[in-house]
Amino acid sequence: MGTVYLGHHVESGKTAAVKVLPAALAREPGFVARFLREVEAMQKLKSPHIVELYESGVENEIPYYAMEFIDGETLADRVIREKRLPWRDVIDIGVQVARALKAAHNTGIIHRDLKPSNLMINREGTVKLTDFGIAQVFATSKLTMTGGILGTPEYMSPEQSQGRRATKQSDIYSLGAVMYVMLTGRPPFTGKSALDIAQKHRFSQFDSPRRIVPEIPHWLDEIVCQCLAKKPEDRYPDPYVLMLRLQEVPQKVALREGGQPAGEMTSPDAETLAGTVPGEPHRDDIVGGTLVKELFQAQLEEQKRGSPVAQWLNNIWVLLGLLVLIIAFVAAMAVWNRQDPEELFARGQELMSRPEGPSWVAARRDYFNKLLRIDRPTWEPKVAPYLEDIDYFERKRAILNKDQPASEPEAQFRRILELHDSGLTGAAREQLAALVHLLVDNDKHQELHDVAQHTLEKMAPPADSTRFDFLNDSLANADRLEKEGNSGEARRIWRSVLELYDAEPDAAEYVQKARQRLHQLNAETLENSQPGTD
Repeated sequence: MGTVYLGHHVESGKTAAVKVLPAALAREPGFVARFLREVEAMQKLKSPHIVELYESGVENEIPYYAMEFIDGETLADRVIREKRLPWRDVIDIGVQVARALKAAHNTGIIHRDLKPSNLMINREGTVKLTDFGIAQVFATSKLTMTGGILGTPEYMSPEQSQGRRATKQSDIYSLGAVMYVMLTGRPPFTGKSALDIAQKHRFSQFDSPRRIVPEIPHWLDEIVCQCLAKKPEDRYPDPYVLMLRLQEVPQKVALREGGQPAGEMTSPDAETLAGTVPGEPHRDDIVGGTLVKELFQAQLEEQKRGSPVAQWLNNIWVLLGLLVLIIAFVAAMAVWNRQDPEELFARGQELMSRPEGPSWVAARRDYFNKLLRIDRPTWEPKVAPYLEDIDYFERKRAILNKDQPASEPEAQFRRILELHDSGLTGAAREQLAALVHLLVDNDKHQELHDVAQHTLEKMAPPADSTRFDFLNDSLANADRLEKEGNSGEARRIWRSVLELYDAEPDAAEYVQKARQRLHQLNAETLENSQPGTD
């Protein structure tokens, strides 16, 4: 959108980054006025994690604005250099970006174009979000491609790719994509064109970060996946809630490992509790300090006035009774809201009884994971087989979701599954077994071997014993016709069975019977056609 210069304010000597926009934009009707209004609104944003805007204007018909200079690098530069960031660093950066988003959303500003190149990291490790709200200035039909959509495809929310209005949940989706890149070294979706990527954001399923980097805590994996939910209402409702969930992860890891939470990361964090972060709740609002203080002040005032209510509340037994009632009420609500583990397991089983697909992923997320959190030793043996099936399903889906097969074995695997889907299950099993044998001890295709082996184990013969009843009836009809002297029609039936089911292993018994009867009939015909001897 322009060129950035390093500048110095003449009077104050303050160093600044001065962004000069192309002159062509100044000729767009109403653009300059809208640009200056937007910059003026952003100058009101005050957060340690948002680049501060100093001033703006137009000189020689060229719009510009001056902003805080960050001596450091962009997050994009760091990801390119390090490939993947440690998960604790990802949480630290994610928390800082969430603070920036919260401060902006409180003033009614949506970023719309959150991405690694818009995140600056100074030498002290502080993250600064830049180009905040500028995207809204360029959101006009004349400043975008015909039929195009404003934004960066790899980090764009599904609703933005549809041309719908961006909300704070759109920024949360983009932050989820940024955290995905930091954890895995690649965006959740890639493609040959911007339209291809946008379509995948709307309809495709990404690989969870933990499938790519297994050492990531599963709590962090779930957070990123929830940020990248297709529907805005399924994401976190607010950046502040997201920030709290991120800060809980190191503590959960430390508790699981039997140690103490590392570092200074607590939930809520120290700055938030101190009430020093602009736009965040004060500590008293979080822990109820203000409410407790006001209640005590009110009680003291009542005691001074000597009212009957004050005298009644001043009784220690009355207060203890009220405390017992409150505890009983809270306990009753906890029991009322507690989810029955058996019911959770039954619901998960019901979803797993459906054909493999999104319902399986939902079973793991909504039911099996909850059971493991409730009582891992009891439920892990019961849900482990289902979790294994879901894992193999996601691995198989990753192979099938590729635009093109990566190898000849992958192409064969796809063709075998198409054969199975068309109803030729027996032939599919035979070919899949052959493919598994070809891939044994092949390190290059170990992943495909494991998936194919698991698929073969699940591709059991059809349980319906009545499937080939009509073949029995047809063969019996052919025998009757042959005995009645209509050998031509009987021969046609036997040949039809061979033509239709010769490649179907499950029908081998009937194919063999038809072949034998046809051979016998041909032999009898040949014998009868030989001249007799006296």
